[in-house]
Amino acid sequence: MSLDTPVLPRSGLDPFGIDFFDDPYPEHEKLREAGPVVWLERYGVHGIARYAEVHRVLNDWATFCSSRGVGLQDFSRETPWRPPSLVLETDPPEHDRARKVLARVLSPLTMRELRDGFAEAADALVAGLAGREIDGIGDLAEAFPLSVFPDRIGLAREGREHLLPYAGLAFNAFGPDNALRREAMARAAPHVAWVTEQCRRENLSPDGLGARIHAAADSGEVTPDEAVLLVRSLLTAGIDTTVNGIGAALYCLARFPDQFQALRADPKRARNAFEEAVRFESPVQTFFRTTTRAVELGGATIPEGSKVLMFLASANRDPRRWDRPDQYDIARKTSGHVGFGSGIHMCVGQLVARLEGEVVLEALARHADAIEIAGPPVRSYNNTLRGLARLPLRIR
Repeated sequence: MSLDTPVLPRSGLDPFGIDFFDDPYPEHEKLREAGPVVWLERYGVHGIARYAEVHRVLNDWATFCSSRGVGLQDFSRETPWRPPSLVLETDPPEHDRARKVLARVLSPLTMRELRDGFAEAADALVAGLAGREIDGIGDLAEAFPLSVFPDRIGLAREGREHLLPYAGLAFNAFGPDNALRREAMARAAPHVAWVTEQCRRENLSPDGLGARIHAAADSGEVTPDEAVLLVRSLLTAGIDTTVNGIGAALYCLARFPDQFQALRADPKRARNAFEEAVRFESPVQTFFRTTTRAVELGGATIPEGSKVLMFLASANRDPRRWDRPDQYDIARKTSGHVGFGSGIHMCVGQLVARLEGEVVLEALARHADAIEIAGPPVRSYNNTLRGLARLPLRIR
């Protein structure tokens, strides 16, 4: 759509600016109220912030494709900064072949295999933090996933400090060529090199989830090179989503003490408490799609080859879809939120994130009488992810 087209409401918002990241909610409301589709002048893309349109785009991969990149970069016009993800940045039939392998490796059966060990580790970690002032991010939201998931993948212990910077790099790269992306790219080389090397078969333990992915190369489901990329996807999906999801849940429960008391009264609500935190905070804020044909959306005609920016966080607080959207409520029916996406490209690490979030919150419900914010939280800035760098908490 050309800039002189008068049909769409326009916005000068920079959805990748620090001021926006600090407090996106007023701008989300403006975008939702402006219309179902808004022209974002700064980047020349279409923006959608209402739930109905976001949900439709996520569930129509044939019209709104991922294979041209889920960031601002269009892979049909520019060379990707890394080999594209076989699940996040492909469409059927290529996507289905890779997704099938990952879905089997991260199946509900696998989650049942992992549950007891993860729950025991969460209980031990939280018990050691009870009665102390902690950094909820470093001491719990990061510490727990990093203590359990890399082992199950089969990663070597040395060098794991590369995992979190690599995950942050991947999500910064979905944004524009701003300071966040440039700084991440400037630091990228050692993290990319370590992750790529560790995803190779010979560097993984033979009894881990990574080895199960490489076994799919033996049966011809994927090639050996594709198996390396799928282990990489497993790492990205299983750590960043979980870290930011647990951090969001801790931040919510500390700010809504009545909800933590409700969780203490019924620890079986831990899964839903985590799910509601993902809706409420939306650790993954945005994703792009690219139109494969001219399409009508929200009364607007969007040409083929147009980038469409989905504001997932805005959709998750759209009052057209949610009652009291700005309240954190662990009794809410959260089904349908788009915090993990929706459709065939829904986050491949969602089951891991949900399992880890659930066992951490169950442990907190057992060991803590109250969770309180003990100092100013410090935000972490990323072009795609919303989270905190530090969260001072008092675990009573």
